[in-house]
Amino acid sequence: MKILYFAKLKQLIGKSEETICIKQKKKISQVINELKKRNDVYDFAFKETNSLQYAVNCEYVDLNFIVSDSDELAIFPPVSGG
Repeated sequence: MKILYFAKLKQLIGKSEETICIKQKKKISQVINELKKRNDVYDFAFKETNSLQYAVNCEYVDLNFIVSDSDELAIFPPVSGG
């Protein structure tokens, strides 16, 4: 699965994308929990998972959406406008 990070997440994690392998379908929330277990940087970056926005294959989804290894997951921090 390809994961894309944007804005503040990209800065915190130190990369704009990465590829991970998930062997079975999972909820996005489960994928995020696995990432948080990697180290303190990921744990801090994903502290506010409910305020983040998620898109799978260019379609906005929520944390309960089921993803597979062939999907592309984009994660966006909250955006404010003016």
